[in-house]
Amino acid sequence: MSTIRIDDFENYCREQLGLSEHSLRAYRQDLTAFAKFKQRAKLNDPPLATDIIDFQKDLREEQGASPATIRRRLVTLRSYYGWLCENDATGPSPFEGLRLDMKVPKRLPRPVDRPTLGIVFRSAQHIVQLDPSDELSASTEFPASQITGLIARLLIVTGLRIGELTSLRVCDVSGAATRIRVRGKGDRERTVYVANDRLQADFRRFWESRSDVAGSQAWLFTNSIGHRLTPQAFRKRLRTLSKSLRIEPHLTPHRFRHSAATLLIEEGVDIRLVQRLLGHASIATTEIYTKVSDNSLSSAISAADTLATVDA
Repeated sequence: MSTIRIDDFENYCREQLGLSEHSLRAYRQDLTAFAKFKQRAKLNDPPLATDIIDFQKDLREEQGASPATIRRRLVTLRSYYGWLCENDATGPSPFEGLRLDMKVPKRLPRPVDRPTLGIVFRSAQHIVQLDPSDELSASTEFPASQITGLIARLLIVTGLRIGELTSLRVCDVSGAATRIRVRGKGDRERTVYVANDRLQADFRRFWESRSDVAGSQAWLFTNSIGHRLTPQAFRKRLRTLSKSLRIEPHLTPHRFRHSAATLLIEEGVDIRLVQRLLGHASIATTEIYTKVSDNSLSSAISAADTLATVDA
């Protein structure tokens, strides 16, 4: 019984498809889950269509996996066996002629609401103080709480994915820290812009300090020992911040990205510009935020209750 060629498939996805590290980790998790099931169920190789159905049933009934997780596992497997058939004469793919219901209930994004954002940003000290004589304004060392606040503000303004932001180098920032060159999904490159005068001042001070200390090729954001700040480490910071501020559900980088899109649409920014900012390949992905905005409109109308003011 042969093993799943996870490393070979991962290399193919990285080198030929240009997938992000986040996608590669997800593919590895999916294939590892099937490899464990394959071993536990003592499946022959190559597996049959009935084995894929049994795997789907095991995920749903035994593992309690969500519909989104089940769909991702099966999509990854379909891609893997398609690649295997093209590169190894092992017989047909078990997905050939197989029809599976892989629909996932559509869920609206959950952005961070405006009052909560206000609480978060008021708790995060700015890098550049309004009083220029303040010693903190001249500092070249920034505490983790300041960096966390800076990153959170950047996520709101730019709509970056956390993996995109933590992969930035000093040289990716230009225009006196008003422009950021980003490499997104599929290695597509785009430029995002840093608005808001106060944020620009904070970001410029931080960027200039990193450039002076570490040089243009250094990672822009690092941890306490000087290594690149990872998405996982920043998520942990947000969990800690959420707990200290009693915010439920807890803050995540992707909720900030949802907030960035929702706030722009609520302020009347054209959806195609929002699509470009977020780096969505399809406008359909961006359109979901108009539904969130509609929910906000409904809530605002209910709160205003204009009829009550004239029909009392």
